[in-house]
Amino acid sequence: MGHEDPGRHLPAEPSSGVPASVLENVFDDPAHGEPGRDRVAVHVVWELLLAAALAVLTWLLWRADPAALRDDELRSLLVDVVALGLLVLAAGLTLRTSAVNLAVGPVAVAAALHAAEQGDRGIEVAVGHAVAVAAIGGLAVGLAVVVLHVPGWAASLAGAAGVVVYIQQRSAPVPVQGGYDPRDTAFYLFAGFAAVAVLGGLFGAVRPVRRLVGRYRPVADPARRRGGVAATIVVFAFVLSTVFATLAGILLASNGDGPVAPTEGLGWTTLAVGLALLGGTSAYGRRGAIFGTLLAVSLVAVLRAWLDAEGWSVSRWAVGGAALGIGLVVTRLVETFGRPRTAGVDPEPIPRGDGTISSGWSVPRPAPVGDWPPALPTRTDDTPTDPWDASRWDDRPSRWDTGDR
Repeated sequence: MGHEDPGRHLPAEPSSGVPASVLENVFDDPAHGEPGRDRVAVHVVWELLLAAALAVLTWLLWRADPAALRDDELRSLLVDVVALGLLVLAAGLTLRTSAVNLAVGPVAVAAALHAAEQGDRGIEVAVGHAVAVAAIGGLAVGLAVVVLHVPGWAASLAGAAGVVVYIQQRSAPVPVQGGYDPRDTAFYLFAGFAAVAVLGGLFGAVRPVRRLVGRYRPVADPARRRGGVAATIVVFAFVLSTVFATLAGILLASNGDGPVAPTEGLGWTTLAVGLALLGGTSAYGRRGAIFGTLLAVSLVAVLRAWLDAEGWSVSRWAVGGAALGIGLVVTRLVETFGRPRTAGVDPEPIPRGDGTISSGWSVPRPAPVGDWPPALPTRTDDTPTDPWDASRWDDRPSRWDTGDR
C-alpha cells in the first residue's frame, strides 16, 4: 500500500552499524541486546567457592555428629535437601524469567497442610488434588502478570495473600495422616532433584534457551510489553514453579514426625529466593548458574544440620535474610562480570553522573554575569537630546496660557 514505509519489513539496522545478520549470532537479544555472548567464568568461580564451603561444613557436621551422615539421619537430610531444593527451583525458575513468584512459600505450607489432612486417602490422591489446584492457581497468577503486564512479585504477592487466608483457617497444628515416608526413596529423590537442577542449569546456559527464558526481562521501559513468546514463557514458569512448591510442601510434611504448623510461609519464600540468588541466579533475570542451585541448597541444609548438632537455634528468617544479602552481591558480580564481551564493535559509552543536569553531588558553578543593568544603546546623531532640557518643556502649550482657567 502507498502509506507503508519502503523498508518497514526489513530488519532494522542498529545504531552500532552491525548488520542484522551478524546481530542474530552475537546478540542474546538481537533487538535490544549487548554485542557478544554472556560469560560464565564468574559462575564457575563462584560455584567453586560454594563447593569449598559445602566441603568444610560437611566436615564440621561429621565431627559434631557422625550419625547425621549415616542411615536414617542421612536419608532425612537428603529429603530436606530435595524439599528445599524444589522450593529454590520454583523461585529460581521465575527469577530467570524476570517475574519472580513470591507465593512459593505459602503454597508449600498449604500443600503440607493438605497432605497432612488428606494423607489417609492415599498419597496419590492427596498429591493429585494438590498439584491440580496448584497448576490452576499458577495459571491464574501468570495470566494476570502477562495480561495486565504487571511485575510478577506484585501479582504473586496478591496470590500469596489468598493462600495465607486458606492457611489461617487452621488454628492448631495438623497431625500427619497416612503412612507415606519419603525417606524410603531418599536417594532416588535426591538423584532426581540433582538431575533436574544441573540439567536445567546446563540448558539455561545455551544461548537460544537463555534468550527464550529471559525474554520477559525489560530492556527499556519496564511497562512495555515483550511479546507473546515472552508472555507464554512467564505463564508456563508460574505454573511449573507453583507445582514445584506444592511437591516441596508435601515432602516437608511427610519427612517430619510431628504435626504441620499453620504458618504464613513467607519465611520459606525468603529462604527460597535468597538461595536462588546465592546460587548465582541474577535478580534481573536471564542469567543463572549451572551447579549453583544444587550447591547452595546442600550448603544451607548441611548448615542447619550442623547448627542442630551443636545445639544452636537459628531462625529461618535469619538464614533467608543472610542468603538474600549475599545473593544481592552475587547478582552484582554476575551482571558486572557476566555481561558479554564486545564482538568487533565499540561499546556504547556509559554516562557518568547525571549528564547535563548535574555532575554527581556537586552543584555546577554559575557562569559570570555581565553588567547589570545593561547599558542603553547610544544614539547615532551628534547632538543627543538632554531629557532635562528646559526648552522641551517650553515648546508645549500650557493649559494655563489658553485661557482655560
